[in-house]
Amino acid sequence: MKRLMVITAAAGVGLSGAAVAVPAQAEPAQATAKIAWSKCPTDQPSLAKAECGQLTVPLDYRHPKGKKISIAVSRLKHTDTKHYKGALIANPGGPGGSGLYLAGSLASWFAGVGHKEIPAQYDIIGFDPRGVGLSKPALTCDPNYSNPIRADYVPHSAKAEAAWKARSKAYAKDCAKKYGWLLPHLRTTDAARDIDAIRAALGQKTISYYGFSYGTYLGATYGTLFPKRVKHMVLDGNVDVREVWYDAQLSQDKAFERNIKLFFGWIAKYDSRYHLGTTAAAVEKKYYSVRSAAFAKPIGGKLGGDELDDTFLNAGYSTGWYQPVADAFSAFATKNDASGLVGLYTNYIQTADDNGFAVYNAVQAADAKWPRNWSKWRGDAAKLYKQGYHFNTWSNVWFNAPIAYWPFQGGPALKIKAKGMATALLVQSTLDAATPYPGGVEMHKLLPSRLVAEQGGKTHANTLNGNACLDDKVAAYLSTGALPKNKPGSGPDVTCKALPDPVPTDSVARSVAPKVLARPLIGRP
Repeated sequence: MKRLMVITAAAGVGLSGAAVAVPAQAEPAQATAKIAWSKCPTDQPSLAKAECGQLTVPLDYRHPKGKKISIAVSRLKHTDTKHYKGALIANPGGPGGSGLYLAGSLASWFAGVGHKEIPAQYDIIGFDPRGVGLSKPALTCDPNYSNPIRADYVPHSAKAEAAWKARSKAYAKDCAKKYGWLLPHLRTTDAARDIDAIRAALGQKTISYYGFSYGTYLGATYGTLFPKRVKHMVLDGNVDVREVWYDAQLSQDKAFERNIKLFFGWIAKYDSRYHLGTTAAAVEKKYYSVRSAAFAKPIGGKLGGDELDDTFLNAGYSTGWYQPVADAFSAFATKNDASGLVGLYTNYIQTADDNGFAVYNAVQAADAKWPRNWSKWRGDAAKLYKQGYHFNTWSNVWFNAPIAYWPFQGGPALKIKAKGMATALLVQSTLDAATPYPGGVEMHKLLPSRLVAEQGGKTHANTLNGNACLDDKVAAYLSTGALPKNKPGSGPDVTCKALPDPVPTDSVARSVAPKVLARPLIGRP
């Protein structure tokens, strides 16, 4: 079963600060809190067989009797009592991604790749991290901030750059005005303590954990704070913790440029279908021609060049998006049919509110120190753009720019080191653009772990997506504790070959919504 990813969030960033000392085994203040389970929201079909509830937690764990907030939690209970293995808590990424749906979706993903035994053996737990989705309160700063049609991400003049800076500053001001009391308490360490509060509320001494993308950083943070409470941990698409968070965007700019060029090459390979050019360079030229024209004459009257970038970004995340995006782009470029591009953007990218974008910025701002001198942002972006990294560089800047004006300086960043934690299973695709491959190698050095590399894999966080070499290893680990043999050195312990790129077909069902993985580390609102 092929799982696609909907990208609704842009590249992540942050400047690593000095390590902060954190107790290795801090007890949650709400250890006896309970969850009142009831039916899940009817607008989430994946949760039809699950149960949902709210867990009250302290806003500030240093003051457990102070102000409270609540975390939305979902549970799909185990069915195999003989082989019951406890709770498997999952996070889809972000920061800012709603994970409530994962109780049902993770179960269906396991079943879809032939491993029904995992949801049978575990209580699968999803949750919306603090500030997200159905957790209370849900952070929002300016619901209209990202409405199309936006000014060109690439500032071709000082006036254009100043306008984007002013928008970013106003957004940060709106966040501070509306939720200033919440913003300092949206660190990843706070979310990790919320996970431990969920563990306690479930009556579990230990938990297993499955994290995608930013969820790997959240998992590693949990393991650092509570190493003895981890039974199993799967981390897929690992964040490079050395780059939390400003430097992460710079690495992503390079990786997405590579991946979008690979996509252009794939389109050229099937020029008999798409008629956009027989070389990657020709397709790229056509793309930027259409992009430029879209600012003067929006595609379908609704999409400018920025929105076209946002749509194409999906293909940088996942090869599952190759055909839908290429089909839609070809229809417009060769037949002036804008319906496909407009449909992809409005159905899968444009959001009804800015909750994900707001939390994305808030978490990264609180987690780590960021440069406050705008010349640093401009200089780094201009240098990369001049070097040929055109596709994602400036859009990445503006997706994170509100943090340059945040009401406080965050950090210092947590030093990840989960001494005494059970051995984790790490998975990393070598051509992952959102969380480039070095992140997996670094996480492997910091955690007791085994590293599985998907050689040639271009899809971000690609487990449970049909590559049996990956999926079988994850299932075996969660079911029996089996791990690949430890291979000396810092490289991967075992390698899986990526599946071939898709071959376009006329039978693709565009009417069926792709499975949503997350708001990964990078994306657009």
